[in-house]
Amino acid sequence: MDISIHYAFLPHTDAEAALGFYRDTLGFEVRKDVGYEDMRWITVGPVGQPGTSIVLHPPAIDPGVTEEERATVLDLIAKGAYAAITLATDDLDGLFARLEAAGADVVQEPIDQDYGVRDCAFRDPAGNLIRVNQRD
Repeated sequence: MDISIHYAFLPHTDAEAALGFYRDTLGFEVRKDVGYEDMRWITVGPVGQPGTSIVLHPPAIDPGVTEEERATVLDLIAKGAYAAITLATDDLDGLFARLEAAGADVVQEPIDQDYGVRDCAFRDPAGNLIRVNQRD
């Protein structure tokens, strides 16, 4: 049985800022950009990897979510405590330099972790935690 991860979902609080970050700063391609009323779902992914995508979506829009719950979700997103994803690259230091030069919100500079991974971390425009591992 062959199982792969096809979509991961991260909330965005500003579609244009998310698009600029994932497309222009990370270099992902835009696969879909779907709007409905005043909301947008943007699907992005690494060039050359059509089977793996991130869907950037409006947060807490389910009709069963109360305004108080929505406010809590938005607070958690802003703190970087709501959603996270880990990416991998062959050139961690080069990617870190590019992200830092673009003004990304750096959480952790590249470091060799005690558990055997070299990684860095930053936040996207919504506050989602993005970790990046150095690929072996």
